[in-house]
Amino acid sequence: MLPPTVWQRQPPVPPRRPEADVTTGVYRAHWSMVPLRVLGVTLAFVALAGPILTIFGDAWVVMLTVAVLFGALAYTLPAWWYASFGLREDHLVVHSGLVMRGSREIPLSRLQAVDVVRPLMGQVFGLAELRIELAGGDNSAVRLRYLRHEVAEKMRVAVLAHAAGLSGRSPEAPEWPFYRLPFLLLLGALTFRIPVLLASLGLAAMVVAGVMFLEPGVLGALVPLALGLIRSFWSPLARYTDYYASVSSDGLRLRYGMFQRRMQTVPPGRVQAVRVVEPLLWRALGVARVEATVAGYAGARQADSATLLPVAPRRRAYALVNELFPESEVAYVPLVPGREGSRSLVGVDEHLFVTVSGLFCRVTEVVPMERVQTLRLTAGPLSWFTGRVAVGVGVPPGPVRARAQGREAAEGRRLLDEMVDLGRRARVPAVGPERWATRATMTRAEGPGEA
Repeated sequence: MLPPTVWQRQPPVPPRRPEADVTTGVYRAHWSMVPLRVLGVTLAFVALAGPILTIFGDAWVVMLTVAVLFGALAYTLPAWWYASFGLREDHLVVHSGLVMRGSREIPLSRLQAVDVVRPLMGQVFGLAELRIELAGGDNSAVRLRYLRHEVAEKMRVAVLAHAAGLSGRSPEAPEWPFYRLPFLLLLGALTFRIPVLLASLGLAAMVVAGVMFLEPGVLGALVPLALGLIRSFWSPLARYTDYYASVSSDGLRLRYGMFQRRMQTVPPGRVQAVRVVEPLLWRALGVARVEATVAGYAGARQADSATLLPVAPRRRAYALVNELFPESEVAYVPLVPGREGSRSLVGVDEHLFVTVSGLFCRVTEVVPMERVQTLRLTAGPLSWFTGRVAVGVGVPPGPVRARAQGREAAEGRRLLDEMVDLGRRARVPAVGPERWATRATMTRAEGPGEA
């Protein structure tokens, strides 16, 4: 948990109670989706089939365009009406389809994360998309779009309340400010990276050479360099502008985005592993990046949601790790170096498994013992000659690959046996991340009696 002084300096943001009860009733996407979809189908028909139909005369083009417009309206309107959703006790019920109708009832105890996403046009028209991530793989996510922003926010609060084991009418949990990313720090950190600096120098050299020697062939090298800079500099700059992180009883809340605003809520216990990345030049600035493997996110969604802190002071980055894994302290885990020539470090205590690796880019990976799924002792084809093995832990797919390289065989076996014992003691089968608010209340109520 955060030090008491931090909580005292940063009072909680007061909760917002929903103005209307969203736990009852049926909801649909905003009505503006109907004319927009009809208009899109009609314009696509005119653009693709219009040039071909002009050989039959303008009257045919107008007549068929009107027919497509009314046909699209005849399909889109009832499809929009039937595509509804609502809350039934602690389940989310989603109806979809017109020709092949389907109903999906989702227990909110499986909730892994919930996001409110507002694209640029959605911000203009006051619309938002509600993304609900569930346990169960890549096809388990529920995307409700596009809703009025107020409805999406109220539904997010109700969904989180049900997942926590509370009533859907409960007010939003208060939050405590944790970190706000200054724009100048983000700009400087994205610039102060070796790939960006080298690409910028190469781009400038190509432009100067093309102008001085009047050589148009340099455009062939300018295009990939410019695309690389856009991907590695402009894209994260637009994505993480106005980045704000806060903590609450509902978990970690992240708000960010320049053109697409996103509010991401990761409930307690859903972070499976964390890594702190410190590139070579960033270490001179004393900043780092925090990435995590979050349960429920799969495939591209995992990569899209892995970053918890894009740039932050090193102390603040490790404070977030301690916040995500309560009753633990990364700095207190004793780290043991490998054999001579190996730059990897490994440490384990009753709560955490920690590895540190990398010469130019230092990566610290942290896995709580209760989240370890498998343990591996790997020996490559050269192990007979070097006597070195690798000790690794299995976690869900994500950016974290906790693996301690270059360990002596006897040391690796001792470490593996120790982790088996620690993992057995850390894992509590009866306690899971579901209904965290009810479980916390029961724990507090039963605590004095047990004492």
